[in-house]
Amino acid sequence: MADLRTAQKPISRAWPFKRAFYGWAVVIASISASFGEVPAFGPILGIFMKPMEDELGWSRATIAAGFTIGSLVGSLASMVVGRMADRFGARFVVAVAGLLISSAMLAISLVQEPWQFWASFGVARAAAVAGVELGTAVAVSKWFYRKRARTLALKGVGQRGGQWLMPLLIYPVMTAWDWRTAFLMLSGITFLLIVVPSLVYLRRQPEDYGLLPDGETVVAPGGPGAPVTHAAEVQWPLKEARRTRAFWLIVVFTLCTPFVQGATNLHMVANFQDKGMDNLLAVSILPIFAFSAMVSVFPMGMLLERLHVRYGAMLQAGVLIVSLLVLLVADEYWEAVVFAVLFGVAAGMRNIVETLLLANYFGRGSLGAIKGFSAPFRMISPMGPLFAGFVYDVSGSYQTAFITFVGVAFVMLFSMLAATPPVRPTTHE
Repeated sequence: MADLRTAQKPISRAWPFKRAFYGWAVVIASISASFGEVPAFGPILGIFMKPMEDELGWSRATIAAGFTIGSLVGSLASMVVGRMADRFGARFVVAVAGLLISSAMLAISLVQEPWQFWASFGVARAAAVAGVELGTAVAVSKWFYRKRARTLALKGVGQRGGQWLMPLLIYPVMTAWDWRTAFLMLSGITFLLIVVPSLVYLRRQPEDYGLLPDGETVVAPGGPGAPVTHAAEVQWPLKEARRTRAFWLIVVFTLCTPFVQGATNLHMVANFQDKGMDNLLAVSILPIFAFSAMVSVFPMGMLLERLHVRYGAMLQAGVLIVSLLVLLVADEYWEAVVFAVLFGVAAGMRNIVETLLLANYFGRGSLGAIKGFSAPFRMISPMGPLFAGFVYDVSGSYQTAFITFVGVAFVMLFSMLAATPPVRPTTHE
């Protein structure tokens, strides 16, 4: 076995902690990018729904269509982007995505017609899904093996922290000026938080620099106290992974998750506003949800370093079911808070579980290609927000949509019950 040394050529001169494993620079850049991408996610768009509806006269389904279009395009683009991230790394993938999101936020501040919003928000959402989310997930997963769950959890803290803090920035701007000025502000924030750190710190994988995941070193095999290295990780090529039952059950789980959670993210603030809740109280549900997700994601990451991700996925589905049942009956503010806390915990688990499922079942080697191949099957997922908006426009209530989401969450639970880990066939030379 080759000996890989830890003293190697410099990776980034901007990384000040020369003795620390460089993978932590990748984590920091991923946290920043995940924080910066949140304007392209449902919870933040949900804050703009009522003001845009009032000024432009658009229906809920019209606004949700921008989210759906972007998610569909992002799912298709992930097939190509995943392979690019495997081959070239996530650095320019994430940087270009950040530039597109920043430009789209600027364009949204000027929209007058639905097609302009669909095109602009569609670009932002697609860049977040296929660029920032996929790119940072692949980058962190390639730099860490033993500590993968906790580092993905830290990345998730960035996203949920953004969903917690962004409303505190957006709502005062919308109150003092208008929603267009808020989108203009978001343009600058997304550029600084995504483009700059990704160009400076993101790199493809540790092996390119003579390093190993987690900062481990290779020693002669069999020696006393010899550390387990990346060789302990089973690597599945895409063509073998897609032949397993577990792969397709994971696909079912990961297409159901955004169908339910993405739609609820987008419509939850408007739902409580429709029920007569004061606007400020209704908007406050979002930071409560995001804070709950943020504080729960890292403990869940630590737990999933000891617990198989399959059980974490089942736990996520169970908490999601309970939160949706609370949402169905939540009319008072305290009930909305209970929903927000439970839904936040489920969202925090989602940040880790979705990436860990494929990485832990099938390894790092073809992770980008495997994630990219599975992405188009998730094209049903973006229909969740559009479905909820259509149900509201027709019936004046979200109840039918939320009842449907409870049923889909049960599908998530049962798919993971059946997703026992596969054993890769032994090949003989």
